[in-house]
Amino acid sequence: MNQQTNNLEVWMRGPIAGLVPLLQPVAHAILQAREEVNLMMIDFPEELLWESPAGCASVAFHLQHLSGVLDRLFTYANDQALNEDQLELLQLESVKNQPNINVKTLLTRFNNQVNKVLTQLKNTSEKTLLEPRGIGRKKIPSNVLGLLFHSAEHTQRHTGQLYVTVKVLKSAKNNIIQL
Repeated sequence: MNQQTNNLEVWMRGPIAGLVPLLQPVAHAILQAREEVNLMMIDFPEELLWESPAGCASVAFHLQHLSGVLDRLFTYANDQALNEDQLELLQLESVKNQPNINVKTLLTRFNNQVNKVLTQLKNTSEKTLLEPRGIGRKKIPSNVLGLLFHSAEHTQRHTGQLYVTVKVLKSAKNNIIQL
């Protein structure tokens, strides 16, 4: 990446090698989220990880959910059911004060999941995008493209929510509330 493209959002940097054109927006959105999440978590105070300002979801929840939702939706896109580990992680997303959870482990999990997602996107044939897929035990109807698009949209949504939560918590910690 050269100096001119360094400050551009991911989608403005051009296509990602090895991805079909229809999946570029999915990858761009997820990669943009990864960059933003990693930047906003620099120097985030560990003691605030489980705080829920004004009843909003905690930073720990959002970081776990970002990884989990990508894992689950891409599993469905692969026409597979969730396994026991995925179901357990889903339940743990809402459990506060889990031991051995810290910013570093949560970011590592998220970054690894994004890498896994990119590999799956590169291995996704354009011919399969409209193939039907079921979501969850009820097999709610969707298709591969719908699941992949929703994974990007949902990732962006939680990245925005995480941003606000991080900003509020850091501001409160510094007693500098900016309106």
